[in-house]
Amino acid sequence: MTTTENPRPVELARTGFGPAPDAEALRAQRGVARVPTPFGPQAHLLTRHADVRRMLGDAESFRNGWGPENLPGGPRRDPRQLSGDRTGNLLSLDPPDHTRLRRLLTPEFTVRRMRRLEPRIVEIVDEHLDALERQGPPADLVAGYALPIPSLVICELLGVPPADQEEFQTRTARQLDTTLGEQEKVELAAEALAYMQDLVARARREPGEDLLGMLIREHGSAGEDGALTDAELVGIANLLLVAGHETTSNMLALGTLALLRHPDQLATVRDDPDAVPGAVEELLRWLSIVNSGSPRLAARDVEIDGSTIRAGELVLFNLPAANRDPEITDDPDRLDITRRATNHVAFGHGIHHCLGAPLARMEMRVAFPALLRRFPDLRLAVPEDRVAWATQKAIFGLEELPVAW
Repeated sequence: MTTTENPRPVELARTGFGPAPDAEALRAQRGVARVPTPFGPQAHLLTRHADVRRMLGDAESFRNGWGPENLPGGPRRDPRQLSGDRTGNLLSLDPPDHTRLRRLLTPEFTVRRMRRLEPRIVEIVDEHLDALERQGPPADLVAGYALPIPSLVICELLGVPPADQEEFQTRTARQLDTTLGEQEKVELAAEALAYMQDLVARARREPGEDLLGMLIREHGSAGEDGALTDAELVGIANLLLVAGHETTSNMLALGTLALLRHPDQLATVRDDPDAVPGAVEELLRWLSIVNSGSPRLAARDVEIDGSTIRAGELVLFNLPAANRDPEITDDPDRLDITRRATNHVAFGHGIHHCLGAPLARMEMRVAFPALLRRFPDLRLAVPEDRVAWATQKAIFGLEELPVAW
C-alpha cells in the first residue's frame, strides 16, 4: 500500500499499519534518544513501553499543557481559532485543575453509564448499514460508516437535538479537513464555539438526560463550591467532540482494512461474539492510531534507562512503537485477535488515560461485527496500493476506503 508522504518527525511518522522503522530502531537502542524539533530545542523521545508508561504515570515529574507557543520565538496560532483558553480541556490541564474536573466527569463515563447509550448505538449502526445496502457497492466506508457513526454518538452523548444533527455532523467533518485554508478554519472554529455555547445555554435552561444535562444537575448550580462554569462545560463538550470523533472513526476504518487483510481473523470477529472484545483490544494495540500526545516538560531531573532528563527539558513519546515493544508480547508486529491482553497504551496511561475509552470500546464492539455480518463478502473495491492513507493527520487513518460486497 502506498503511504509515502512528506517526511514527518519520528514521533509522528508511520509505515503501513505500524510505526516508522526509525522509531523501532530507537526503541532497540540503549538509553533515551534525543531528536530535533521543528520549534527549536531538541527533545527526549520515549519509544519503549515501560518508559512511556512510567512517564505518563508520573504527572508530578512530567507536566502537561505545553505547546510550541510557550517557547520564546515559538510559532503563534491565530487566536481566533481558539475558544479563549484551555478551560475544560482535560488534555491540557495538570493537577489540581485536572483532578477536580476529572473527578466530576469520571462517574459519567463508567461502563455502566455508557451502556445506557448502547441501544442507540446499535440503532445508529443499523441505520448506516441500511443506507449502505440501499446505495449498493462500491461504497466509501469512511464517508458512509466510519465517520458518521461516532459523530452521531457524540450528538446523543451531548444532547444535540435531532434537528441540529446534520449541520453538526457537516461542520465537524469540515473541522477535521486538514486542507482548509486559515480563514475557513477561523470561521468554522467561531461557528463551533457559538454552537457549543448555545447548546450549554439550552442545557442550563432545561437539563436533559444527556451528559451536559447530568453535569449541570449534579455539578452546575451557580454559586456552589466546585460548580462547573459555562466555559468549562463548553470546553468539555469541545474536547469530547474532537477526542471522541476522529479517533473512533479512524479505528473503524483502519480496523476494517486490517481485518480484510486477515480473513481468518475477520471471520472470527464476524461469527464469534465472545472474540470481539479481545479483537478490539488487539486492534487498538496493533494500530495505535494516536501517534503521540501533548509534549511534556520535565518538572525535575529524572533518570530513565541511564539517561538523565533535566528539569525544563522537552519529552516526546511514540505510542505505536511502545505498543509493539517485544517486551510486552511475543511477535508484536503480528495481528492476533486471540492474543492474551496486554497493557497497551493506545488510550494513554495515568491521569490522562482516555476518559471516553468505555464509549469507544462499545462503539467498536457493536460496529465491527455488525458490518461484517451484514456484508459477509465485504472486500476492497480497489487494489490495495490505491488505498488512500491519511498519514499527515494528527490521528492516523484513511482518507477513504472503497469497498464492495
